[in-house]
Amino acid sequence: MAVIENFLSPLTALIDKIIPDPKARDAAKLELLKLQSAQDLKAIRAQLSAVLAEARSEDPWTSRARPGFLYVMYTIILWSIPMGLIAAREPHMAQAIATAMQAYLAGIPDPLWALFGTGYLGYTVARQFGKAAAAVK
Repeated sequence: MAVIENFLSPLTALIDKIIPDPKARDAAKLELLKLQSAQDLKAIRAQLSAVLAEARSEDPWTSRARPGFLYVMYTIILWSIPMGLIAAREPHMAQAIATAMQAYLAGIPDPLWALFGTGYLGYTVARQFGKAAAAVK
């Protein structure tokens, strides 16, 4: 898809120089745009098929890894609502909860954070590589 996009402008300029007849020139440009659209459609189909295959997978690690991570993030973000209510009613309790959460997260060893980051990055790179390989086919 990107290869055709990179060559589209130079090709249309070349068509303008080579084909003197305006109707034939427009027809050639139209065919070039159809080719680009077909390539775009193939790439979209490949991406969609990868997403659908991942969602239909029987393996819960494959089908729920990304949604599971997002649910954890949503929970953390939504936790701010009851924390705000607690802080409005009992500021000392909210401060104690926040301090305890901070201490808990700070207690997780750095190598474990590095392992999580590396694993998630590796998962993301592997997914992108798989999508790219599927798009090439």
